[in-house]
Amino acid sequence: MSVLNLLACQIDVPAMQTASERDAHVRRVASQVDNNLLQKPVDLVVLPELSTIDYSRDAFSRLSVLAEPAEGASFKVWRDIARKHQCHIVFGYAEALRSGYTIATAVIDAKGALVAVYHKLHLAQFGDSMEKEYFNSGNQNLVITEVNGFRVAPIICYDIRAPELCRTLAVDHNTDFILHTGAYARDPSFYSWHAFAITRAVENQVFFLSLNRAGAHFGSSLFCPPWVDEKNEPELFSEQSEQFRFITVKRKDLNQARADYTFLQDRLPGYQLPVIG
Repeated sequence: MSVLNLLACQIDVPAMQTASERDAHVRRVASQVDNNLLQKPVDLVVLPELSTIDYSRDAFSRLSVLAEPAEGASFKVWRDIARKHQCHIVFGYAEALRSGYTIATAVIDAKGALVAVYHKLHLAQFGDSMEKEYFNSGNQNLVITEVNGFRVAPIICYDIRAPELCRTLAVDHNTDFILHTGAYARDPSFYSWHAFAITRAVENQVFFLSLNRAGAHFGSSLFCPPWVDEKNEPELFSEQSEQFRFITVKRKDLNQARADYTFLQDRLPGYQLPVIG
C-alpha cells in the first residue's frame, strides 16, 4: 500500500529584531522536530509560511536583517535535520534577492539538497496583511516534487484564493497533495479560509494541508482528504497552541475518491461557450 507519512508543524514564532534571534528560533523548532522524529519517522516535514520570522510590520521593516538567501542559515539547520532523519522538509522563509524580498518556501530532499524554491505568487494587502509594501510577487514558477511516490506541490496563503492555481496543479501536473502554508491572522478574512481549503481539496480531488502558525492571533490549521463527508472529515488543529501532528495519507483513498466521484473526468474541454440571451 502506497502511503506518505508527514509531520505538520503548527509552530509559535516569537517577535524578533535580529538574525541571531531568528536563528535561535529556528534551532528551537528544529530541536522539537528532531525529538518528534526520533519517536516516529516520517517522509515529509512541513512548516508554515515565513516560519523563520514573525508576521508583523515590525519584522518586515527589518527584512534587510531577517531575510536570507535560499541556502542561508535556516536552510542549513533544516538540511541537517533532513539528512539525519532521511526525510523531505518544506519550510517558509523571507528570501533576499537582488531585486528585493519574496515570501518563499524551500523544498529539501532526504539527502539535504535544496530541490526547489517556490515564491508566493499572490501578495495579500487587506485585513492584517501588508505584504505588497515589503515583498515582491513570485517568479512565476510552480514547484512539484515527488515524495514516496506522491506528487507534492507547495502554495502559500493567499494563493489559495485563485482557484486556477490548484486546478492547474491537479489537472495539468497530476499533483496528489497540495501543501498550503499560511500565516492566517484572525482578521475578517480568517473565517472564510477553511471553506476555501475544503473546496480546493474536494473540487480537485487532492490531499490538502492548510498549515498555519500557532498563537492567540493565528492557529486552527486544517488537513483535508480528497473527499469530505460525515465519515471523512477534515482534521482540525489546535485553535491557538503549538502542535506537531503526524498525518498519514494513503494512495487508495485518493484513487477511491476519484473513482467514486468523476468530477475531473467529466469536465468539458473548455468553458468558453456562447452566451444566449
